[in-house]
Amino acid sequence: MLTRYEQRSLTWVDLVAPSASEVRTLMQEFDLDPLIAEELLSVSFRSKVERRGDAILLILHYPSPRGSNRPTQEIDFVIGKNFLITAHYENIDPLHTFAKAFEVESVLGRPGAGHGGHLFVSIARNIYAGMVHECESIERKLQDIEDNIFRGNEREMVTRLSQVGRTIHDFRQALAPHQEMLASLEPVAGRFFGHEFSHYIREIEGSLRRVQHTIENLRDSLAELRETNNSLLNTKQSDIMKTFTVLTFLFLPLSFIAGLFGMNTENNPITGQPQDFWIIFSGMTVLGISFIFYFKHKGWL
Repeated sequence: MLTRYEQRSLTWVDLVAPSASEVRTLMQEFDLDPLIAEELLSVSFRSKVERRGDAILLILHYPSPRGSNRPTQEIDFVIGKNFLITAHYENIDPLHTFAKAFEVESVLGRPGAGHGGHLFVSIARNIYAGMVHECESIERKLQDIEDNIFRGNEREMVTRLSQVGRTIHDFRQALAPHQEMLASLEPVAGRFFGHEFSHYIREIEGSLRRVQHTIENLRDSLAELRETNNSLLNTKQSDIMKTFTVLTFLFLPLSFIAGLFGMNTENNPITGQPQDFWIIFSGMTVLGISFIFYFKHKGWL
């Protein structure tokens, strides 16, 4: 699907799962290098930045939002002097939000981006701002998990901690190449748009660092919660094992006494006497109660 936005002399074309005919049309309209057209039609597994003719190709992978089946989303940017092409394979909320604002500015006639590079910077900052909101959602999940941990739901929180950990891992993996790609983009874009444009690239790098810093804080919080949850689980398991051990020690002498008086011998004391069962039972009960009081006195129960 192809959507075109116009603002003065600047054109933004947004492609969602582009077809060959759409890319061919853009290739002819903006005089794109065939290698750029090829990149727009295929999924790239690695980030990339390079200049091809009168356009810069930048491929970045962003973390997928909640509910997506893919860990990352690919966006291809083709940046020209008076145009910008974005290509992706599923809808991306920050792009959709930015498109609405872009349309409003166009209708109102407000001064917008000067060239394709400025438009790219605005979109990139908007995407990173959206990722900060995603991080805030992860933070709320961690707070909810923390509350449940201290309510005694440690076992149930093991799965939820793993799910949040996977999300944070996907964020870190997706953002790992961004710093290198933006650093590589700075000299290329500086030669293409002028050296003063490097300032805008550094602004994007600042937005990226903010997201990365937030992710690292979330990762540290996750590690603390996981350690706390494991400690509480181990404490509970230790208490259970201690209880089982004490009960085993409690019934061991009682089982010995029961076995001793159950031996089939001719001269067995008490056995065969009047009220022999109640005598043995009372003795075992007194012994058992004595053990219980002793264990409680020692703090074992």
